[in-house]
Amino acid sequence: MAENEKRAMSNEPLPHVSSHKHPNEKNADATRQRGGGMGPGMRGMRIPGQKMDFTVLKRVLRYLLRYKGRVLAAIICIIINALVGVIAAMALGTMIDKYIAPMAAKGVFEGGPLLRYIAKLALIFLTGIAASFTSSRIFAVMAQSIQRDIRNDMFSHMQTLPIRYFDTNTYGDVMSHYTNDIDTLRQLLSQTIPNLVSTLITILSTFVSMLIQSVWMTLFVLVFVFLMMQLTVRIAGRSGKNFVAQQQKIGQLNGFVEEMISGQRVVKVFNHEPEVTEEFLKNNEELFHASRRANAFASMMGPVMMNLGHLQYVLLAVFGAILVSFKLPNLTLTGMSLLTLGTVVSFLQLSRTFTQTVNNVAQQTNAIVMATAGAKRVFDLVDEEPEVDEGTVTLVNAKENADGTLTECEEKTHIWAWKVPKGDGTFFYIKLEGDVRLSHVDFSYVEDKPVLKDITLYAEPGQKVAFVGSTGAGKTTITNLINRFYDIQQGDITYDGIPVRDIKKNALRKSLGMVLQDVNLFTGTIRENIRYGKLDATDAEVEEAAKLANAHDFITRLPDGYDTVIDGSGSNLSQGQRQLLSIARAAIEDPPVMILDEATSSIDTRTEALVQHGMDKLMQNRTVFVIAHRLSTVQNSDVIMVLEHGVIIERGTHEQLIEQRGKYYQLYTGAFELE
Repeated sequence: MAENEKRAMSNEPLPHVSSHKHPNEKNADATRQRGGGMGPGMRGMRIPGQKMDFTVLKRVLRYLLRYKGRVLAAIICIIINALVGVIAAMALGTMIDKYIAPMAAKGVFEGGPLLRYIAKLALIFLTGIAASFTSSRIFAVMAQSIQRDIRNDMFSHMQTLPIRYFDTNTYGDVMSHYTNDIDTLRQLLSQTIPNLVSTLITILSTFVSMLIQSVWMTLFVLVFVFLMMQLTVRIAGRSGKNFVAQQQKIGQLNGFVEEMISGQRVVKVFNHEPEVTEEFLKNNEELFHASRRANAFASMMGPVMMNLGHLQYVLLAVFGAILVSFKLPNLTLTGMSLLTLGTVVSFLQLSRTFTQTVNNVAQQTNAIVMATAGAKRVFDLVDEEPEVDEGTVTLVNAKENADGTLTECEEKTHIWAWKVPKGDGTFFYIKLEGDVRLSHVDFSYVEDKPVLKDITLYAEPGQKVAFVGSTGAGKTTITNLINRFYDIQQGDITYDGIPVRDIKKNALRKSLGMVLQDVNLFTGTIRENIRYGKLDATDAEVEEAAKLANAHDFITRLPDGYDTVIDGSGSNLSQGQRQLLSIARAAIEDPPVMILDEATSSIDTRTEALVQHGMDKLMQNRTVFVIAHRLSTVQNSDVIMVLEHGVIIERGTHEQLIEQRGKYYQLYTGAFELE
């Protein structure tokens, strides 16, 4: 112990720098840095004035093309259904000219041929109904499959994101990607895209049929279609940017509500209900206005297009009547002919179908803009830069040979080794001891706002190093750098002589156990929560870890023992019990290095004694970094580092720091808490 103390205290105190508070340390900046309150992750975002993001739409279509066979079958059904609609309109003219008009001229009803013709049409219509049902069902199933695929991709990618992403985005806004934004895609995939495909096919087939019947009347219709398209572009342009704003406001509101729910106890303690209600009303009002503007323009499109269609229908009927009455020459794709009454009636049906499908395109434009707005937010998450891992050193089980060398092995041993590549395809092994060193480390979360400056310290295997100091001094930041939750700007951090940048992050973090002040449990049994630290642990190993953490006794008193189900917040357990489970979870992997981050600061003194006893057993024969406010946790440390504004201003044992009568002495004599 004396040698360890001597070596650990050999570093000189370092210069003083300005303070910066890390989001994991309790301070008023934490909420703002995570995007709390109004959600700065959303506030200030530019609302794009785009009408439609075709890049996003292409990415959605790539998901659709994963199901090429189903898409082809659905398109064939859509083509059949569209052709049935055209045949129905053409058949009406044929029925009038070939069956009804001759019978009217003769004054004799000949129902047989007419009924047979109607029966054929009925069979064709039934085919169209079957095709429509089949295509709708295929797209509905595909929509759910694609939503599943996108959620899978989004969640898998989210696991690769750095801690920085979650420190700067509200949880509610992230959750909104999985709910509101994904749901906008469901309508796009199950309704909008099928309708668009059907519309395009119907427009093409109807347009050709119209030209076959009358070029003059077709040109008349095209004039109205041009006017309708001009209005569509203008209205869709107005509503598009507001649909984008609507999706962003939904995410912002969700983030605020999530934060208020999780902090409801604090809201009530400080009688802050009127203020948070006012803030909610402000956010909700902004969402209301964005939604109102978006839907006002969208709702306007339907009536405008419908009435233009009615006007076109009436004027077209008058124009057709003039052509028939004056027996004017009728130009068609097949040549010149006289226009008949049946042809006019048939053309009117085709023109109605044509304008309705154009109107349908206008209606679907808003749905596409809204869906692409949601999809863009989804793909923004998917496109977030993943956590960079340039490490090549891995962690393996090893056994020690007679000559002291290490050999990698498959079976579980109590020896871990770093597997270091030589560069020629071979490896050498370094035994994992737990020697951690920081040399002249500089770090800042935000450029030009240093958090740590010229930090130099080390912990040899088996040493217990404690960090004390006021909130925001940089204690938690140091442990986050060891874990590589963040990377340093200057200096070096080594682990058993290996730069941590060279170690794969999953291997590095596997070798480090952490017990935090805020315990995160997961919905499941007690056994599953402890096993979270080592998924292949046996039941015996789970119970052994619980005994080491002093958790076994209270677990056995629960209704179902280790099979007792707890919810994600662990609300059916006390704070001390949750902390004991956290210690057991860290202990089950038996890591050589432990980080204890204020693990006893939020529990009562009696429970602390139980937790402290569990931690003492956990810390035996391990390198330990302790962050604590309570002196009982740090007094027996090999070395205590006193931090202030990101600088180590004092270091030594408890007794030595008391003798120095510096900052530590003031904290010790002033209060039992290091605040």
